[in-house]
Amino acid sequence: MISLNSFQVLFKRKPVPYVYQPAPIQDDQEIWPIEQTDEVFTSYDAYLQRMDFYRQKRFICEITGHSGLNFFDALQSEMDASDEVDDAFPEALKEPILRKEFKHDFYPGENITAVMDSGERMAGLIREKTKFPELVNFDGTIERQAFARYFLSIDNRKELLLVSDEHIVRDRKAFTKQRLRSFLKKTVDRELWAGAPWCVKPKFGDEYRIDGEVPQHLTYESQLAQRKVNLAMRKGEYGGQILDLFPRLPELKPKGQKAKGVHQDLARLSTEYQRSVAANPNFGKVPQAIQQAQIDQFMNGQNGFAQFNGYHPIAAKGHPKPPPPPPAPKYPIEDLELPPDREGSTRPAMKFLSKEVPSVHQIPQPVEDGISMDSVGYLLETWDTLNVYCEVFVLDSFTFDDYVEALQLTSDVFQCDLLVEIHCAVLKQLVNDINDKNGQIQISLPELIQSETEDDSAEDRSTPQTASPEPEVRPSGRTTRSSLAKAEAAELKGSEDQGHLPHSDSRLHRAGEMEQLNKHYDWKSRLRKRDFSDGRWVYIIVGLLNQLSGDPRRKKACDDVLAKLAPLDQEPSPEVTIAGYESTDVNTRVKILQILCMLSLETKAVRAYMEDCNNNMTEYRKEKIDLQKKRRAA
Repeated sequence: MISLNSFQVLFKRKPVPYVYQPAPIQDDQEIWPIEQTDEVFTSYDAYLQRMDFYRQKRFICEITGHSGLNFFDALQSEMDASDEVDDAFPEALKEPILRKEFKHDFYPGENITAVMDSGERMAGLIREKTKFPELVNFDGTIERQAFARYFLSIDNRKELLLVSDEHIVRDRKAFTKQRLRSFLKKTVDRELWAGAPWCVKPKFGDEYRIDGEVPQHLTYESQLAQRKVNLAMRKGEYGGQILDLFPRLPELKPKGQKAKGVHQDLARLSTEYQRSVAANPNFGKVPQAIQQAQIDQFMNGQNGFAQFNGYHPIAAKGHPKPPPPPPAPKYPIEDLELPPDREGSTRPAMKFLSKEVPSVHQIPQPVEDGISMDSVGYLLETWDTLNVYCEVFVLDSFTFDDYVEALQLTSDVFQCDLLVEIHCAVLKQLVNDINDKNGQIQISLPELIQSETEDDSAEDRSTPQTASPEPEVRPSGRTTRSSLAKAEAAELKGSEDQGHLPHSDSRLHRAGEMEQLNKHYDWKSRLRKRDFSDGRWVYIIVGLLNQLSGDPRRKKACDDVLAKLAPLDQEPSPEVTIAGYESTDVNTRVKILQILCMLSLETKAVRAYMEDCNNNMTEYRKEKIDLQKKRRAA
């Protein structure tokens, strides 16, 4: 059984009150005990209610100060810490600390360090101590101060050493403030009212023969009576007698350490007043005749105003109070809630990413970087996509400034590694490797339309050019008037939808001819074999965009890009395509990446990554809800 007199578990910083044993229990009566606290209950509901109280994680270990524990864990922590204090704290100092001042005194059995006059330090043990009292002459002068002498046994020496207290110090590692604080928490306590004195616990009082009775002037009743007397002194009354004729001004209570001194002065004055009243009962009383004369003189003033000693009271003219200063912000706080601090600082000029800004903005020095306003959205969209799905693309994260700078770099001497890596990483997601599912295509592509103009251009390259009239376009199959009308209507409708007429002059690029030259090794085959070296990834982009131009929604964007990568005025070849990309501006390049990123979002890899992120988010949300439930239950 645990003795709870020496262990105090705290609940809301107060000792836990225990339930005492009920009335005498019959032998055949059913009981429910709690062994840790020696409490016995005759009602099962009361027992459950007490156990629920003990299982709350709101108890505090008094010695260590650990909080957030249930009662039994706090009690075990109290017992373990008490054992550690007993083992670590010097046994020779326990009784002197509980009795009186010990800072400049040493006791037998204490391990100390002796400091010689030469500065040498030796560890030793105090064997004996002799105290010599103070000698005082008849005239009150001190002839000799009190002092003490100690016999020390030094380690590794047989003889004893006689020293004074000036040559002895305690080991700071063995005797620390933390150990002293833990020892006092274990051995002393006090009652639960303000100003209660600290008393030694009964267990240690019996062990060290220390009287635990509280002096009469420190009891709760004496302190309460003293406070009432002090309050009456402040109000100017004592024993029903008025000490002052006129009311006093409000008492100003200083803050900090000065307030303690003021209260001590008031207590001292109250004690002196009580002594004066005890010696002279008429002390402090104003004679009735003088008191009435002063009141009549004050109240019977001229012109309706009261006077005192012939003078009118003077009212001080009030001045308007200055407005109070604004309250200091309490952190944490939102940045937008803080007022701007513009003392000695000016806002820097705004910098815009694009040169095409609204006219309402005033730009003293516009930046000619070639970025159009329509491309700003594409830049942010593609940069965000590449960084969010960097794990899918197997890319390292990069800053927006580096991304814009890479797109703006135009050089025929070297290529930007970041730009090449981005294009190749995105292209790899569109078509699998040749060893991965035989190079399966991961996106939906429109059918590649072979136009007659491309066939004619191929025939023109194989035969010499001769001046001949332009051949008429003949419809295939049986020709009738109705079929000719339908064909013309279809051609007119297609020209209106696509914005060009169906003849050879409507060509905007020669990407189709480039694909015809490499029928057996098209862009899909290159991409399956990961043929990206020496800028051949640009050739793959041309073939991809040429096939995407069959989609009416993407035709205009693809034709605009292909017109720069496969121009009409040059022969279609990989060298022309690579040189065309090197000479393109940032707007064309970001348009290419925007098309590729939109295609990559259709792949299975990106969708699987999004599903994994969704599942992980669901798991995290469940863990958060479970944790909140556990905290509420605790």
